[in-house]
Amino acid sequence: MNNVVVVSDVGPDESAVADLRHAGVATVHEALERNGLMEPYLRPIFPGSRIAGRAVTVLTPPGDNLMLHAAVEQCRPGDIVVVATKSFSTDGMFGELLAIAAQVRGVVGIVIDAGVRDLAELRAMNFPAWSRAVSAQGTVKGTPGSVNIPIVIGGVSVQPGDAIVADDDGVVVVPRGLVKETAVAATARLEYESRLRDALLDGRSSMELLGLRAILSSLGVSYLTPTNGEPPLSER
Repeated sequence: MNNVVVVSDVGPDESAVADLRHAGVATVHEALERNGLMEPYLRPIFPGSRIAGRAVTVLTPPGDNLMLHAAVEQCRPGDIVVVATKSFSTDGMFGELLAIAAQVRGVVGIVIDAGVRDLAELRAMNFPAWSRAVSAQGTVKGTPGSVNIPIVIGGVSVQPGDAIVADDDGVVVVPRGLVKETAVAATARLEYESRLRDALLDGRSSMELLGLRAILSSLGVSYLTPTNGEPPLSER
């Protein structure tokens, strides 16, 4: 494929994306039938952030952040820049100055399969990033790549315009065509978990609430009650 910058306004329903953000990565992953979760090596550079937004994708050679600049120019408020490299990289491809440019355009965060730097400044700006590494190693701006094309990052395929949800638990990708139904399923799961939480706080057993005794029985696990003061078989 030729190196291209695809200009596109295609994206997911914004209200559904807001629901995904509220639900968080773990709940969205479950609602998506346990699909779309990126590998856990992509970690937040500081804790406590939770974002969701439209993916603006980048495919770039390692050690070169030219295409990140091109991608930021294509961003609109609420977007997330998602960066894959053509080969392994831990170089610090994203730092304070790019973050300023991105934040001014309303970008809410970045997910990058490489390194970031200027952590103190990014924290002060409250600009969240999920990355493979933290590295002061600088980059150049001289090698072409592409923006808004399909990429693979963290073992997951991302199409431009998909929804990204990221928090302390990791990063999950929701295909654009599934965003609305996933948001509905995630909201229903939150409501179910709220009822379950109240029941657990009331002292009820998770074995009872989740019907786990029947599962144990179906797996051949039985309960033994020692009699006449005899110890359980496991202690004899």
